[in-house]
Amino acid sequence: MDLLNPRALRWKIAALAAAACCAVAAVVGFLVHDATRERGQRVGTERTLTRLVAAEREYDRTGRAPADIDVRSRDELPEPLARELAGFAEKEAGPPDTGGYATWYDADPPNWFWMWGAVAVADDRFLVVRHDMSTEVRSLQLLDRSIVKSVLAALLFVVPLAALATEPINRRLRHGARTARRIADGDLDARIGPAGRARDEVTEMAAAVDDMAAALQRKLENERRFTADVAHELRTPLMGLVTAAGLLPEDDEAAGLVRDRLRALNALVEDLLEISRLDAGAERARLDPVPLGELVADVVRRTGTDTRVGAADTEVVETDPRRVERIVVNLVSNAHRHGAAPVDVTVTGARITVRDHGPGFPPDLLERGPQRFRTGAGERGRGHGLGLTVAQGQSEVLGARLTFANAPDGGAVATLDLAPPSHPA
Repeated sequence: MDLLNPRALRWKIAALAAAACCAVAAVVGFLVHDATRERGQRVGTERTLTRLVAAEREYDRTGRAPADIDVRSRDELPEPLARELAGFAEKEAGPPDTGGYATWYDADPPNWFWMWGAVAVADDRFLVVRHDMSTEVRSLQLLDRSIVKSVLAALLFVVPLAALATEPINRRLRHGARTARRIADGDLDARIGPAGRARDEVTEMAAAVDDMAAALQRKLENERRFTADVAHELRTPLMGLVTAAGLLPEDDEAAGLVRDRLRALNALVEDLLEISRLDAGAERARLDPVPLGELVADVVRRTGTDTRVGAADTEVVETDPRRVERIVVNLVSNAHRHGAAPVDVTVTGARITVRDHGPGFPPDLLERGPQRFRTGAGERGRGHGLGLTVAQGQSEVLGARLTFANAPDGGAVATLDLAPPSHPA
């Protein structure tokens, strides 16, 4: 189901939107966090200096520090404060913006956050102020949690919205995919068609696919007409040659060779005519109840080949016996021509299996099915390669399933299932 498929386009776009949302939130959150942290430290520094200035004035007036202010020697100062004050002592006067006041932010998470301040009031005597920064730190932590919660809440809204927003695009892409499958299955009249007033990349792709399908249909129709025209044009002179060959002496070796080649040429022309009819969709099956085991045994016997026939649990099948005969003859002939003996034909229920013990079908045939005028691997012999194509076309007219495989111990296996299992739409 597309809705639950994590690799679907809708969820990829939703993930991209979520990533963009998180990236923006991270940048904004970092800037807000950094600005708030600096502001908190600045406020802490100002409060510390304010207390320090007030304590210094009182010390100058009374000679005593307020109760909340420490008076320490240099050795009692924290090392960062002592180092900064020592730097002031090396100059004639402190920096204009500090006036000799030293500050230090002492942070030791999770519970220790203090802003220190110190100023020299006498030789080896320093007023030391310590301001608690926990309130500012907790405010910053609350701000961070609020940003995270806001981002999560936004994602709960953005991700479903992005997934829903992509539905029109997904619907158009699924329609295009279904149309492409129909074209691949042979429905050359199928077209994606325009999608309203949309003028985007999907529309361009749909138009390109429709143009490709139209061009493919024209080329296939031209090829079909060419094949039919060639076969019809060859038929008349071929019949004359066959008639003339019949007048040659029966015991002449050259005459026998001529008659053999004429039979092969006549079979080729008949195959071309049959393929042109199959391509045109002009073939229709005439179904009759047929005892399949008896029909196959009789067909194999009439081929005149050394083929073993076996039958088990045969059925009376509603099918077209002429087309079944054509398929079986082509499969058996192909097995003897391109395979090796022994050739076995087995009938089980409504299934016919033809197996030879040769090199097997080539990988290209197993992957793509029979190809016209191609026999596949060179070790399977020579031929015009139309037999399996005709068998495949006739099986489609019957509504049967013809499959090709190689046996584990060697040999090609062709299986015609006249009662293929139904597939859900």
